[in-house]
Order: sequence, then C-alpha cells, then structure tokens
Amino acid sequence: MLRTALGFLVVAIILDAGHPDLFLSIKGRAVLYLATISIVAWEIYTFWYFHNEQFLKLKSGIKDHATDCNNLNHHIEELKRTQLDINSYDYGLSDRYDTSRYQFKRSKWAKAKRDEKVHNCSASVCKAANDQPFKYLCKYFDIDVNEETLSHLESALNNYLAAYQGKILLEQERDRLMQTLTGPLPSLFYKLNKSRLAKELGFEPVRLVDIHFQTYRFQYVSSGGNSSYEVSIVLDMENLEKFIKYLGDMLRFKNSAKGQRALMTPQLREKIKNRDGNTCQQCGISARDEPNLLIEVDHIIPISKGGTTTEDNLQALCWRCNRTKGATLYQATNSVYEPV
Repeated sequence: MLRTALGFLVVAIILDAGHPDLFLSIKGRAVLYLATISIVAWEIYTFWYFHNEQFLKLKSGIKDHATDCNNLNHHIEELKRTQLDINSYDYGLSDRYDTSRYQFKRSKWAKAKRDEKVHNCSASVCKAANDQPFKYLCKYFDIDVNEETLSHLESALNNYLAAYQGKILLEQERDRLMQTLTGPLPSLFYKLNKSRLAKELGFEPVRLVDIHFQTYRFQYVSSGGNSSYEVSIVLDMENLEKFIKYLGDMLRFKNSAKGQRALMTPQLREKIKNRDGNTCQQCGISARDEPNLLIEVDHIIPISKGGTTTEDNLQALCWRCNRTKGATLYQATNSVYEPV
C-alpha cells in the first residue's frame, strides 16, 4: 500500500505540474495530497509499531498459542485432502482419427474427456444416471457394495466434517487470541487489517476455501460429434451422507451381519462427542478447558485394521491426539520392518 500511495502521489504531482488548469482545483489538490500523506504516515507508523519492543514482546508471549493454531491449520489441510478411492473402470486407451472424405467439424469430440472420474457412455446411460445417481455410480465406477467400501466412505465423511468444523473453530480461536491483545494494541489494526495483524503475530493464513469435493461425470458424445450430454455427481458432505445410507441399506438388504451396524453420520459424530462429554479419551482435555478445541471422532480399532463403525469402537479424541495416532499408524504401516 505504501508503494501504491507514493506512486499515486508522484503521478498526481506530474499531472498537476503539466496541466494545472485541467487536473484539479486547489481544494482538490489539497485533499489529494492530504489523503496520500495520511496513507504514507499510517504505513510508516505501522512498520514502526510491528518492529518495536512492545509488539515483539506481545508476539513472543503468544508464540506457543500461534504455533498450536498453525499446527491445527496443517491438520485441517490434511483432512481436506482426503481422497475417495472411486474411479471409473479402466477400459484401456485408444486413438481416434476421422478418415472420412468429408471435413466435418465434429465440435463435440473435442469436449470428450478421458479421466478416471469420467465415464463415457450412451445417452440412455446418462439419462439413467441422472435418475438414479448412486446406483449407476456403483455400477460404472467400480464400487463394490461391501463393508470395506462403506467404512472407507464413512472415514472420508468424518474427515470432511472435522475439517469443516475445525476451520470455523480455528478462525474463532485466532480471533479470540487477537482480541485479548486489543488493550496494548491499537484497535485500528484489528478493525482495519485483521489479516495483517494475524500475519505479524505469527499466525499462518487460514485458507477458507471450501473442500474440493470430488465430482464424477457420465458423459455422452454422439458418434458424429455434433451433440453431447453430461451428468455430474458431486460427493459433497450432504450427498456423501446420502450415499453412505444408500450403501448401508444395500448391505442390510443382503442380510449382512456387519450391515446392521450404525452408519457414520453427523448425528452419530455428535452423539459420540456428547457421550464422551466432549472430552479427549486419551489426554483428558475437554472443550471446557480450552475454548474452540476441535474434538474428533476416532475409530479405536482403525478401519484399515478391520474396525467398523460401531458405537463401542468409536471415541472422542482431541485433534492433537488423533493426529498423533494417525501419524503413528502411518509410520507403522510404512515401516521396512515386519512385526515378529
């Protein structure tokens, strides 16, 4: 902003000197110069304040809190990157050439995509996929209706829900910490440029962009390349919850014993957290002890180890303990040593 203000001031002076009658009145010049000088003075003061001893002492005093918030930010980013192991069946690769004697435009051919999340099909399949998305998603994207698939999707939904909630709590905690410092800090820094204040205090920027939910497409392109049709299925949290219920009903229909268990839903997550008193079952910290604490729901026996989503296999963990447990399991899984 300082460079912009100085640049604007220089341009104004040049224009005013070259065309004094065409540029501004005396009053207008005075307002322009006063506004520019005010911006320059504010930027100089801001630079001085963020480097003086008083501010550096405040920054040092909340260093541990800022580090904790940044670690939570990293954890949320990991949760947001959760991938669904769903891909279209691999039918192989081929090359297409138009060897006809006529130079047809075939404009729709260029829109045809080859991607693991795109299934190229007939117009009738596209229409059916639009009417029954989950049925055709299972049929054409190589999804087995079994306990493993259901558990995988439940785990993904759990991560998305935790990321969404964690993002809100992180913003609230960061604001709470900054507001506790508004006494010794000029209030204008918080009101006018909160992100600048957060940066100077050592908080990493919180990316508030929504989770990039995976989209699966059924695509029809006519053989002549002159018409096309597409159906998109976005597995956001609402649709993913419905998909989990659909698979759960399918398993129950198959009389699967495991299919009779509870399904991971937002309601079940809140039930487990309330059952455990919003208290981490490992370290004992609770939301009462730490404002804006992210409590997650964890599988005691991980899904990768054969655990399922049953109430007796679920527990409330704070994000720190859950992150540590996840890292430990990852290291154990990728260890070069085999257990004895």
